[in-house]
Amino acid sequence: MLKITNLHASIDNKTILKGVNLEVKAGEVHAIMGPNGSGKSTLASVIAGKEDYEVLKGKITFEGQDIADLAPEDRAHKGIFMSFQYPIEIPGVTVTNFIKTAINETRKAKGLNDMPANKMLKLIRDKAELLEIDRRFLSRSLNQGFSGGEKKRNEIFQMAMLEPKLAILDETDSGLDIDALRIVANGVNKLKSKDNAVVVITHYQRLLDYIIPDFVHVIYDGKIVKSGTKELAHELEEKGYDWIKEEVNA
Repeated sequence: MLKITNLHASIDNKTILKGVNLEVKAGEVHAIMGPNGSGKSTLASVIAGKEDYEVLKGKITFEGQDIADLAPEDRAHKGIFMSFQYPIEIPGVTVTNFIKTAINETRKAKGLNDMPANKMLKLIRDKAELLEIDRRFLSRSLNQGFSGGEKKRNEIFQMAMLEPKLAILDETDSGLDIDALRIVANGVNKLKSKDNAVVVITHYQRLLDYIIPDFVHVIYDGKIVKSGTKELAHELEEKGYDWIKEEVNA
């Protein structure tokens, strides 16, 4: 589904990614861990196509297509979804209206008409129920006055509605208490299938107690330097990242 080969990328003339290689197949959950400044969020942003970042070298293919020249919205229309570490507030635009617009823009890009209102309403109700979201939540302005947990739950709701092929969750556990973490993780787990894939970016192993990864990768100084199973995340929790640095620098 996603294949990254020798990816180098920079922001503000500073090279952050220095040769990332990664392959994600349908049905898989990959966790990317690493210390601050190692390139985790940069990798997520580059995959999503954020324009602040410049790809210097390497290749990103999604379902066999080179997506290097695609705008972020075109990548989204192809099925790449990214949840942000710090979701923005949009006063005056309700959660429901935002998601309706997002869905219909994706349909438009595929040459389809807007989703009929009755079908949209049923979909919203079904996904809200699946994620245990109160209906009143859907009439609030997007992220305005939301707690950290509400913002993250809203992003998982967007993911549920858009049904992306690849979901990138950038530090979705940031600032969440244990109850909010469990709710968000349960939502992700309910949406996993053999036809989609999830990339979870996190500092901490605790999220991976709830979203069980098939593969764990450690990124350090702009490269993936170690890969393994979920046991690698437990090892990082016990030892920290210093032993990874020692291995790399040995």
